[in-house]
Amino acid sequence: MTAVLTDLISDLKVLRKGRGLFVSRIDERVGTTLRTVCEVTDSDGPAEIRHKVGERLGNWAKKLPPDLRVAVMAAFAIAPDARLPLYQDRVNLAAEKLNRDPRTARRRIDDGIQHLAQLAAAFAPNQNSRSHGATRWHTAELRTTLALDRERPEVLEQRRIVADVDDLSEVDIMVTAAAALGVDMFHGGTLTPRGGRRGAYSLRLPDPLQLGQSHDVALRARLGREQHARPWFAVVLEHPCATLDLRVRFDRRRVPGRITAFEHVHPRDFASATDGVPVHADAAGEVQASFTDLTPGMAYGVRWDTRTGRAEDGTGVLAARTRTRGDQDG
Repeated sequence: MTAVLTDLISDLKVLRKGRGLFVSRIDERVGTTLRTVCEVTDSDGPAEIRHKVGERLGNWAKKLPPDLRVAVMAAFAIAPDARLPLYQDRVNLAAEKLNRDPRTARRRIDDGIQHLAQLAAAFAPNQNSRSHGATRWHTAELRTTLALDRERPEVLEQRRIVADVDDLSEVDIMVTAAAALGVDMFHGGTLTPRGGRRGAYSLRLPDPLQLGQSHDVALRARLGREQHARPWFAVVLEHPCATLDLRVRFDRRRVPGRITAFEHVHPRDFASATDGVPVHADAAGEVQASFTDLTPGMAYGVRWDTRTGRAEDGTGVLAARTRTRGDQDG
């Protein structure tokens, strides 16, 4: 991933020069690695390249802290009022918006480019996937939400997968904790049960993905009330995942007093792990924990203290383990 980050940072620094996204020969300005993560093809013309790259950079910029977001939106001429002919003009504009001097604005832009490259790297073909047993695709972004404030707990999973090969057409998904009540597909393909393994599903993609292309899927897992109440919830993956955003929504009348986030813990040890980070519920009874560079087979999640509060319908580990057709389980 280091080489990919280095290439992306270099590509982004080249793109910010001159008119930024509005340079006339943008096809010559967008580097190979940036083309890959923005899904630019050889048949795309300048307008399509500008649209794809601008849209991706704008979406990633939304994830940055406010000052870095302002800086990069100006640097690349993404913001409508930043479509100025010279890079220095856009630096001055960023400085004005941030109420800082141009020198500080340049540092904010450089920091923003570093963060953009890190986010964009998740969409590059996964160079390390084979060592983890995933040879056909990886997860760039996973958003998992557990809702405990209802009669039956539910999990909503939104996943962005990236193909590491050409013609990826089918993905097998294993959701063990929700197997008793099943999984519903929200969007992204056709989900069908697979015989022989409890909780196993095959996801047929709408169209085959080519190397480096991404695709979004969303599904809901309905958890059974008969599960043993356990004051913790974690995600365990069989394949590499760049980022996980985990949210747990408690009944706000019974929010636990102590909630801790844990990462890179063996699933067997998650219930007794001690090296965690405190997280706090908001006024709606929700907590959020974010993780990066998840290791397959390890658990990432939160645990709460039932002695100071209790969510009535606790769950166990949601092993959202996935593999592609024909791969061996990791």
